Amino acid sequence: MTPSIPIQRMPPRKEPFLVPRPVSGEPGVFQVDATWGTIQPMVLAEGVRTVGELEVIRHLQHGLPVVDARTQEFFAQATIPGAIHIPYPEIGARMGELDRTRPTVFFCNGPQCGQSPTAIRALLEAGYPPEQILYYRGGLHDWLTLGLPVVPGRQQVGG
Repeated sequence: MTPSIPIQRMPPRKEPFLVPRPVSGEPGVFQVDATWGTIQPMVLAEGVRTVGELEVIRHLQHGLPVVDARTQEFFAQATIPGAIHIPYPEIGARMGELDRTRPTVFFCNGPQCGQSPTAIRALLEAGYPPEQILYYRGGLHDWLTLGLPVVPGRQQVGG
């Protein structure tokens, strides 16, 4: 029998940052904080499909919805071009803004962020069809570190 190997993450830093930061004067180089959050599963729920960057890009190119489920403070800093903003605490109240007949990508800050998984679980509990939910687990973390473009989010009125 193979002995159990303990695997533990680094302890959280006192003041972690959740979104990769560009390194000044070094285009394409980012500083990443690996100490925050809880690593999210690759598969969130039966019927919900996890997607990567190429699928998100194709989704956007076909005019399909991509939802940034992060809180306003993160959305305001940067988001994926074309993403709409529905913060995860508001997803239940704003579910009517989503089209249950079209596949929708949901994302947050990255593989260790629980904001889009929380939104997705709330949608599933409310009866949203899992086959219309696409989970971009890599989120803004992977999007940025792969050199893909971001735009500043805008303050949304009434949302």
